[in-house]
Formats: sequence, C-alpha cells, structure tokens
Amino acid sequence: MKRTLRLIPFLLFAAVSPASAQQWLPLYKDSIPNSIPSPDKEKMEIQHGIEITSNITRPGITLYQPAKPNGAAVIICPGGGYWIEATSHEGADVAKRFAAAGVTAIVLKYRIPNAETMRDKSIGALQDAQQALRLVRAHAAAWHIDAARVGIMGFSAGGHLASSAGTHFTKSFLPEADTAGLRPSFMILVYPVISFSNTIGHSGSREQLLGKAPDTAQVQYFSNELQVTAATPPTFLVHASDDDGVSPENSILFYQALLRNHVPAEMHLYQQGKHGFGMHLPNSKIDWMNDCLNWMATNQWTR
Repeated sequence: MKRTLRLIPFLLFAAVSPASAQQWLPLYKDSIPNSIPSPDKEKMEIQHGIEITSNITRPGITLYQPAKPNGAAVIICPGGGYWIEATSHEGADVAKRFAAAGVTAIVLKYRIPNAETMRDKSIGALQDAQQALRLVRAHAAAWHIDAARVGIMGFSAGGHLASSAGTHFTKSFLPEADTAGLRPSFMILVYPVISFSNTIGHSGSREQLLGKAPDTAQVQYFSNELQVTAATPPTFLVHASDDDGVSPENSILFYQALLRNHVPAEMHLYQQGKHGFGMHLPNSKIDWMNDCLNWMATNQWTR
C-alpha cells in the first residue's frame, strides 16, 4: 500500500543562516510526545576543548544543505552517554564534512533521558530519532533528497540511538502508529554503544536510559546486537581496538549479527584511537570519513 508522509508547515518559519546554509528546525509542531512540562535548562559549554550540550528537553534538527546536493541525507546523532551531547566534533563538524561532499546533513538534538521531563525516559530519544526520519523524508523534495537514501549516523551512545532506530523500526514509538518512513536506508555507527549486556555493555548509558535496575527483557530489547534481522539496514562501522570507553566488541558483535542475517556491512577496526575521536584518529593520517563516503558511493546512496 502506498503511503504519503504529511508535510509539516511549521518548518517554513525556521530560522535560516544565509552564510552557512544552516537551518534550525523544531522537531515537533506542537506538544512534544512523552514529555512532562518543565523549565528549559539546556546549556552549552566547552569542556576539555569539546563543545557539549546538556539538559536537552526541546529537541530539534539543524539542517546543513550542500551547494550541490547528491540526493543522499544523513541524520547525525552525537554521543555523550545519554547524559550530554557532543554537539560539535560529533555533530556540526561532521555535518559540514558531509555537506562539502554533497550529502545533506541533519544534526539531531535529541532529548536527554530524564524521569523528571518525560513519562518514559527509555523511549524519548528514540521517538526523536523516528520523528527526524519522518521529517527529513517529508521534506525530501524541498531539500533535494531522495527519500530512499536517508541514513542515520551515531557516535558512542548516539550510535546506540542510531542502531535502535535501525533495529526497532517495525514499531512506531510516536503517537502515530504508522511506521511508514521509519526505517533508515543505511546506518553509520562510530565507536557505538550497541549492547547493554553485563559483559560488554556500557553501564553508564544503560543506567541513564533504563535506570539502575532494568529488567532482563528491557536489557535484551535494547541490546541491539540481539535485534538484527534480514531487514536491518546496511551498516558501516568504525571502532578502535584500544577503546577503553566502549568495548570494540560492541561493533564486532553487531557486525557478526549483520553477516549472519546477510545484511551488507563494512567494519573498520583500527589498532589505536581510544574513544571519542570524532572524525580524526589521533596520531594517524587515516581518513575514515573518506572510506565512509566511498562506501556510500559503492552502495549508490550518493551519485
């Protein structure tokens, strides 16, 4: 059955920065689903040379439009353990690199899980990722995007969010039950949190998303290496072998699950890099973003 995504008129009033071709867009037209009314305490600051944003309760996207769009789009989810979001080196900087290559980039500012600001903190960020996928596809024509070539990218805990969007798309977590447009065309996961298991899972992200004592069913449901099927989108993975923040086993197990299900996948596991390197591996000339763009071209998401 052919389904038509609704165009959302409030986007016409978004602020535009002519110099950078960026647009800031609120994610929801009216009320934010699963939200408890609360004061806006969002704060952006620089810590150890890294821009971070905290206390996010009003989600939105920043659109980076290339001068010559090639039809592909990537929704970018910065990391931060579901506590904060590294909005520059895992967000804006990456978006600018994509835009320079002709890819329309969308940085998602998703809600930080918080029982004081949402009724169910385990699904708030995933709702925002699903809404972002719907918004981008609803405006595909206006933004010179092919709706069949909209991918999602995530760093660290943002990789957990992106992989959740890519493994849980058969259910809508939004008020609208329709699942049309919720499946990403592809995924790019960079030193991602994938598992919530006791052995390799990132306990901080798990606690922030699910609480101190999640039940076994919740842990398994959000351990995304267990949720891969033949319908999971093709995936590009990047990790460092010496990552002591998020075990590289997260990427390895997800990659193996993709292979078992005959899902196209490519993984780059580097000897050194630690955690949180963004686009640039320390003390290395390796440009994994170039490899990523080549992978996208090989799979015909760019033209």
